[in-house]
Amino acid sequence: MESIFHEKQEGSLCAQHCLNNLLQGEYFSPVELSSIAHQLDEEERMRMAEGGVTSEDYRTFLQQPSGNMDDSGFFSIQVISNALKVWGLELILFNSPEYQRLRIDPINERSFICNYKEHWFTVRKLGKQWFNLNSLLTGPELISDTYLALFLAQLQQEGYSIFVVKGDLPDCEADQLLQMIRVQQMHRPKLIGEELAQLKEQRVHKTDLERVLEANDGSGMLDEDEEDLQRALALSRQEIDMEDEEADLRRAIQLSMQGSSRNISQDIPQTSGTNLTSEELRKRREAYFEKQQQQQKQQQQQQQGDLSGQSSHPCERPTTSSGALGSDLATQEAEAGGLLEPRSLSLQ
Repeated sequence: MESIFHEKQEGSLCAQHCLNNLLQGEYFSPVELSSIAHQLDEEERMRMAEGGVTSEDYRTFLQQPSGNMDDSGFFSIQVISNALKVWGLELILFNSPEYQRLRIDPINERSFICNYKEHWFTVRKLGKQWFNLNSLLTGPELISDTYLALFLAQLQQEGYSIFVVKGDLPDCEADQLLQMIRVQQMHRPKLIGEELAQLKEQRVHKTDLERVLEANDGSGMLDEDEEDLQRALALSRQEIDMEDEEADLRRAIQLSMQGSSRNISQDIPQTSGTNLTSEELRKRREAYFEKQQQQQKQQQQQQQGDLSGQSSHPCERPTTSSGALGSDLATQEAEAGGLLEPRSLSLQ
């Protein structure tokens, strides 16, 4: 379909597009159509002047704007008809009684010009197929032979005036090419306004998407879920560090207590270390040391009683003195505090 000439709508120049799409080339310009319109206006003025230049009808005619063209680019059927006469072509009203009496099947014609209000467009046969060459479409629209009569009838119901183009159209490349091949159209062309609206909507969606992507791609900005995860990991590391410190303290105390007497495990109740805080551990250690001091005092008193009972044996000496006891007590405190390696508690 690339070989088909199709002018798209510009301003209100639909009459120009209609003629050029019919003839399949840039045959007419607004300047040339304006010249034809001025010529028609002059012919009408001369006919009105025949009734007298001083008549009321003539003065009224001069005050009225041209009926063949306007500043927007609209041209009348008279302008189009006169333009086609240059090529030996004639327009006949399709729904006129004269044409209907001929009972000609529309498929046997070569082209039609359709008009509704101020819009003109061409329906033409190229090769062996019909095409709607409306300048308001984004491209030529293929019309099947069976649909052509229905299409024209629908236009008439919508108020269109349809003209049959009689005469030999100039040769064109598209007509010669489509005589040999037939084309298929997968998607019908849209109206130009619909395509522009769709493109605008796509650009708006694209702009919104780019704006969202740019907002999410900001440097130094973390997603809320990622920030929550970072905070949770930090708290978890702090809890692990605290648990490690408490575990180290409990191991140190347990090591310092390994050298205690066999009664230590009976004196100090067993408690799950996982529930003890550092403050509780400190209090337990102080209680343990107080217990040890009481035991040491009891041992001293017992040893002093033994010395008084053995005074008749001057050669024998007690194996332990108060100084040694004090030294052992200091050693136990150092072991409990983790300052010395734990050792078995013994009497020298």
